[in-house]
Amino acid sequence: MSHFTRSGQAANTEIDLALFGALGDLAQRKLFPALFHLDREGLLDSGTRLLGLARQELDAEAFKVRVEAALKTHVKAEELDRAVLKRFLARLEYRQLDFSQAEGYAAIREWREGAPRPMVIYLSVAAKLYGDICRHLEASGSLDEQSRVVVEKPIGYDLASSAEINDAIGAVFPESRIYRIDHYLGKETVQNLIALRFANPLFGTQWNQNHISHVEITVAEKVGIEGRWGYFDEAGQLRDMVQNHLLQLVCLIAMDPPANLDADAIRDEKVKVLKALKPFTDDMLGRDVVRGQYIAGTSEGKSVPGYLDEDGANTESHTETFVAMKTQVANWRWAGVPFYLRTGKRMPEKLSQIVIHFRQQPHYIFDPDQRGLAANKLVIRLQPEEGIALQVLTKDSGLDKGMRLRPGPLHLDFSSAFPKTRIPDAYERLLLEVMKGQQYLFVRRDEVEYAWRWCDSLIAAWEDRNERPRRYPAGSWGPVASIAMITQDGRSWYEDY
Repeated sequence: MSHFTRSGQAANTEIDLALFGALGDLAQRKLFPALFHLDREGLLDSGTRLLGLARQELDAEAFKVRVEAALKTHVKAEELDRAVLKRFLARLEYRQLDFSQAEGYAAIREWREGAPRPMVIYLSVAAKLYGDICRHLEASGSLDEQSRVVVEKPIGYDLASSAEINDAIGAVFPESRIYRIDHYLGKETVQNLIALRFANPLFGTQWNQNHISHVEITVAEKVGIEGRWGYFDEAGQLRDMVQNHLLQLVCLIAMDPPANLDADAIRDEKVKVLKALKPFTDDMLGRDVVRGQYIAGTSEGKSVPGYLDEDGANTESHTETFVAMKTQVANWRWAGVPFYLRTGKRMPEKLSQIVIHFRQQPHYIFDPDQRGLAANKLVIRLQPEEGIALQVLTKDSGLDKGMRLRPGPLHLDFSSAFPKTRIPDAYERLLLEVMKGQQYLFVRRDEVEYAWRWCDSLIAAWEDRNERPRRYPAGSWGPVASIAMITQDGRSWYEDY
């Protein structure tokens, strides 16, 4: 079966998918449900096969039982069609494999023998294994010139380790067949951000420093570290969230219009934004960057421990669980426009949103007491409910109100606007694009490296200062200093309006 690309050309989506780490949390919680939904929508070709690979000894039937249990947990009951489930489970095979040992990879070559379709290798494993797996796949003769590899971010711990991992992958696969996933890029609203900016003259002509006063990006997590102490304490919130998710959102907001929708045209413009990010000087660190670490507090009405009280914690850890910063993109379009970024764990709610604050009218004629209302805001919500709202001002109703103003949204809630259409999960879109061989939603190597350069310089400055992160109670919006950071500019975070 063929599906059409964005340019209207047919793309064959019949593949063999080899999923490394098939028993892991990501595979069970996200990847198998996404693949099931693609099958349910008729987007998996009849010949597509799925091979699960993991270290645990299981037979094929036991593996199918595990996947079926995951689907029953993570797919809504009304969407778990029995006929589709039977068809989907019939696609599955399983092999036990020690990823670091070359001898087991012959089983993949045998599974692939004579298959005319491309193979997609999905590495849902620790990044340190990427190089070994790619080398063993090549040495075993399992690959051909159509084979593609999908890798999860973040890739590496810093620029040096990222380069080492990318070198290892690049020694086997050319850049045109490497798909680096950032799942935020698969969200419906992120796709709509591109359409909103570049298909609507209303916004296209206003999207610059003449009309936008500042930009906010918040990615808040309600949960703590969820048993990932070992990983998270080495990474911290800057590496875990800012280096990939938030900087990708900055790129999509700030980039210039690409020449077309081809993958490299889009990614070229994103790289220009990363190159233009202002580095932090020493005096800016104390004023424009806030690191935080949560202490005991309350979440959803229940007492929760602080970061240093979590199981297995190092009580001397200086790792940040919260980061807020003011940064700028130093180019003609964005000169003087601050970007306020904020992300943290143990926040009051799970929330990912972008707020574009437009400048006030140069001449204001309404009630002086309402001047603070007199600016439009574009709110782009990524989660929990995806949607876009433009806050505008209208006259308040009533004979006694005169010309009092009231703010109100022009709202596009995707679940309400398209009630009969299920909003696909980001991984569904990303997996489908891999099958089509389309790279525009994936991250190129130079994007990863420019993002690491910027983050590495900030991390190095933190280490030189050797300051403990500021404390904030679990269930709050972070350290008080993060509020002071934006207040010093005469502004406030969006939820304070």
